[in-house]
Amino acid sequence: MPSALPDGQPAPSDGSLPSTALDRLGLGPFGIYVHVPFCRVRCGYCDFNTYTLTELGTPGASVASYADTVLAELDLAKRVLGEDAPAVETVFVGGGTPTMLAAEDLARIVEGIGERFGYAGDVEITTEANPDTVDEHYLDWIAARGFSRVSLGMQSAVPHVLRTLDRTHDPLNVERAVKGAREHGLDVSLDLIYGTPGESLEDWRTSLETAIALEPDHVSAYALVVEEGTRMAAQVRRGEIALPSDDDEADKYELADGLLQAAGYGWYEVSNWARGEDHRCRHNIGYWSDGDWWGAGPGAHSHVGGVRWWNVKHPSAYAARLGAGESPAAARELLSAEQQYDERVLLGVRLVDGLPVDELDEPGQEAVAGLIADGLVDGGAALRDRHLVLTLRGRLLADTVVRRLLGV
Repeated sequence: MPSALPDGQPAPSDGSLPSTALDRLGLGPFGIYVHVPFCRVRCGYCDFNTYTLTELGTPGASVASYADTVLAELDLAKRVLGEDAPAVETVFVGGGTPTMLAAEDLARIVEGIGERFGYAGDVEITTEANPDTVDEHYLDWIAARGFSRVSLGMQSAVPHVLRTLDRTHDPLNVERAVKGAREHGLDVSLDLIYGTPGESLEDWRTSLETAIALEPDHVSAYALVVEEGTRMAAQVRRGEIALPSDDDEADKYELADGLLQAAGYGWYEVSNWARGEDHRCRHNIGYWSDGDWWGAGPGAHSHVGGVRWWNVKHPSAYAARLGAGESPAAARELLSAEQQYDERVLLGVRLVDGLPVDELDEPGQEAVAGLIADGLVDGGAALRDRHLVLTLRGRLLADTVVRRLLGV
C-alpha cells in the first residue's frame, strides 16, 4: 500500500504562499513534476502512490479524465506563482506508469505547462515509461511535442528477478523501446534495481551488461528498499524470501560502478551515471541542489522558496478538491534554516561536484579531516578545491558521511 503522507501545518485552501517564498522563486532552477498514479499491476516492493485501474474509475480519477484534472492544478499553480513566475527549465512525468495515459493526453499536459509558464530554450522534458506501454506511435507523438528524454523501467534482465519484483514487462521490449526512442531523437535512461531477494552477483552482472549493450545515455541503479506495508515486506516477515546482506549490496554497487565507468558512464550522483554532462538528468539535479518545483498530481510534493507542501493522496480526493476550486494540498511546512542546512548537506554530498567545504558549519568542517583519514572523501578535492567529494568507499557509506558532518 502507498506510504503515509508526513504531518505538517494546515495548507491554505487557495494554495497561496508566503511572499518570502515567492520572492526567492527564480533564484535557482524551476521545474514541474507531474505524478501519474496509474499502474496495470502493483509491484510487491512498491510503496509509491499508485493504483491499479480496478481501484479507480471515479470521475476525475480515471485515465481518460486525468489530463484535465492535472491541467486544473496547473491553472492553480499559475495563479499562485503569478505572472512573474520563471520559465520552466525541466519537466519530469513520473508514476506509477505515465505511459498508461494516451500519448495525446501526455502531450496535452506538457503543452499546457508551456502555455501557462513558458519554457526555457534548453528545456528538458522527461517521462518514465514501462517498456510494454510504448510503441512507434507513442514515441513519435511525444517526441514531436517536446519530450527530450524517456526513462525506461528495465529493473532487471533476469526473468526470475523480474518475477520476484512482480514486474510483468517482457525483457525483449526494453530493447525495442530503446531502439524506438533513439529513432525519434529521444535521450534514453534505463532504471535498474539491485538487491532483489534471490538475485546473485552474476544475475546483477547480466542485467548491467545487458543494459550497457543497449547504449543508453543514462543509467540509474538503486538498491531495493523494502518498505513496511508492502507485499514484499510481508513475504520477508513470513520468511518466504530473504533480503541480501549489506556486503552483498556493496559488492553489487561496486560491480555497477566498475562496469559503467569502463563503458564510459561517469557517476554524477551516488545512484546515477551518465554518458557525459549533457546527459545528466537536470530535473533531478534541481531536487538535489535546492531548486524549486511544483509537483502536480495526487500525493505529489512541491518546494518553492523554503516552503514544502504535498497533495492529498487519493486521486478521487485530489480531483474533488480541484473540482471545487480548492488547492489539493494536504499540508505544508516552512523549512527552518537548520532544516535547510541539513538537507543541503544530505543531498549535496551525494553529487560528484561535491559540497563546498566553506558552506559547512564549524562542526562539519572539523569532521572533514577524519573523513579524509577514513578514505570516505577525496582529500585532494577537499584540501585543494575546497569541495567535499565522496570516494567509492564514501559512496557506499554516504549516510555515515552525512551523520558525521551533521554530528548526529
